[in-house]
Amino acid sequence: MSYSVEVKKANRSAFARAIIAHGAGAGKSSDFIQQVAIGLSESDVEVVLFDFPYMQIIEHTGKRRPPDRMPKSEAHFQDIILHIKQQYSPLPTFIGGKSMGGRVSTLIADDVDIEGGIVYGYPFHPPGKPEKTRTEHLKTLSTPYLILQGERDPFGTAHEIQDYSLSTSIQIDFMPNGEHSFKPLKASGLSQQDNINSAIDKTVQFIKTRCS
Repeated sequence: MSYSVEVKKANRSAFARAIIAHGAGAGKSSDFIQQVAIGLSESDVEVVLFDFPYMQIIEHTGKRRPPDRMPKSEAHFQDIILHIKQQYSPLPTFIGGKSMGGRVSTLIADDVDIEGGIVYGYPFHPPGKPEKTRTEHLKTLSTPYLILQGERDPFGTAHEIQDYSLSTSIQIDFMPNGEHSFKPLKASGLSQQDNINSAIDKTVQFIKTRCS
């Protein structure tokens, strides 16, 4: 299986690198991932995107299939990090991703050489099943993490998250009125682009703080 890597070079001189994974239903070419990657690169963060093995098969065959089991996705993400560190110029490295990809990053973060991580819409639980939380490892995570979460995210709302016991290394910022991809209700007066732009700004600030 190939690495299937896409690099968004920083507009000027990069001060950090972010390796960002996609969510379960769409690969690195999705609008959300591309918007975030372009926004970060315009703020001098080099961005590396990749597709997990199952998504590479989907792209090749055009046939839908479920994500790989978590251990396979974790191993692939770790291989990507090692590949980038061996083949590219050294830069402070951050990892993360959209939803599932972000979750995978949190599972490997304490075992790889990185400065921190960012998740765009963490899947705290399956929609409609708040009792089936995916937070056990987040209680002891030592790597600094920024989780950007829509207030109305069906995978974990702002109201639900306030009751979770999470590591002090995790910072959570909420996207106003946003759902899983940060899209707000029209009545809010905000747009999805407003929230994505805000998420990009918060990501850059988080990275800068840990590179200083």
